[in-house]
Amino acid sequence: MQTNSKTGICLLMQMDKGMSMTVLLTILLSLLVTVGCRKNEQPPSQNLDLQLVADNFVSPVVLLESPDSTHRLFVVDQVGKVWILDASGKRLLRPFIDISSKIVPLVSGYDERGLLGMAFHPDFKTNGKFYLFYTAPPPTASPSRDSSTAQPTIWNNMSRVSEFQVSAANPNQALLNSERIILEELHPQSNNNGGTIAFGPDGYLYISIGDGGNQNDIGPGHEKDWYHANAGGNGQDIEANLMGDILRIDINGSGNNQNYSIPPSNPFVGTAGRDEIYAYGFRNPYRFSFDKGDMQSLYVADVGQSLYEEINRVVKGGNYGWNVREGTYCFNAADETKTLTTCPDRDTFNNLLLDPVIEMRHLTNPAGGETVAIVGGFVYRGQDIPDLDGWYIFGGLSASARSPEGQIFLTSPSSSISDWPFQKITFASYSNNIGYWLKGFGQDLRGEIYILASKSFGPSSNSGKVFKLVVTGGSNA
Repeated sequence: MQTNSKTGICLLMQMDKGMSMTVLLTILLSLLVTVGCRKNEQPPSQNLDLQLVADNFVSPVVLLESPDSTHRLFVVDQVGKVWILDASGKRLLRPFIDISSKIVPLVSGYDERGLLGMAFHPDFKTNGKFYLFYTAPPPTASPSRDSSTAQPTIWNNMSRVSEFQVSAANPNQALLNSERIILEELHPQSNNNGGTIAFGPDGYLYISIGDGGNQNDIGPGHEKDWYHANAGGNGQDIEANLMGDILRIDINGSGNNQNYSIPPSNPFVGTAGRDEIYAYGFRNPYRFSFDKGDMQSLYVADVGQSLYEEINRVVKGGNYGWNVREGTYCFNAADETKTLTTCPDRDTFNNLLLDPVIEMRHLTNPAGGETVAIVGGFVYRGQDIPDLDGWYIFGGLSASARSPEGQIFLTSPSSSISDWPFQKITFASYSNNIGYWLKGFGQDLRGEIYILASKSFGPSSNSGKVFKLVVTGGSNA
């Protein structure tokens, strides 16, 4: 049974069923603000293109601008290096930091591990602090026991968020030995790592961690949750570990033997559930972003299993369904190619399973696939393309499992809870796709958007490039 709650009225009707008042009010407020802030109902009339900014990367996954008025762009390469593009767009010869010795060895053909995320401290201009999310080797101690199977869990890697410091003598160089580990979480398999870190408008650090890997959220390292129709999983568990979640921590504080403190308004403070968790029910929330506009919504793209990909507008305390559901459909852990007829519409804590705002078909969907994996982007808030203001730009890794056919899409955030219409962008210098594997997006402080891509499926070769989204007329590769 496909379960959808499509309007604010439908949500109001859930109140008598015990839906969390905090979650309900947060959703309704966001909808009201969305209606008030949205400028464009029609797709942009201007022709768009991709302008080459920099190349010779291996697997670029993140781009961001330092908040210090230097107009430098920082490009995160999955293999463990961060590169600087100076104010003129020139790539500096030495990497800003190289942590390749700290990450697990990567498989060149395809790997979801590595250096995956970066965020600057809001006071970076004065304190020189920044943060990296990477997959470190697991500890060498004896394996733990999985509570659901009583089988040993051989950990594949350690999801780690660390603080680093910029050199006082050279602002283009970071100090490798300045690392201060902030948070770690053991990861049982090599895939579904999540990996985005970003400071929210509230000044707290948000972190996305996948469900642990394997498939269907089952196997060693995947907890037995409340939903007994499906084996697993970490997506619905909020007590045993931090996998399958969006976390929110305060890195300016410390407590409980941690290098961070817990925001007192986090949804599970003082009740069942890990205090770090902000939202849950995710499979692989590889990329998320905050809208720079008045609403400052949090958009999380969750990579699906075999049938559906999704993007969620995430609110505090929200449960986004995995592995009870994949998208809006009842997930079947025994056979991920077929959906179950029915499934619960809320969890054991009586929280409603929230629908995605965008649902795409995975390439292996029998109804016809659209992408190998969804890649979250940003709401455009730049000045160069006025018609794009307020439109959310996202993409797909590739429309083919065998060749680089990345695609870029756009949607206008609306007042509906789900089923936002979206369309593919056809660029002036490209045909049906961009001709690269889409690895990620970036956004500078002006709100302009960048596309990160590579000709290689995995972290190999030097075909990685950074493009900027422009109006027709810009130069391209």
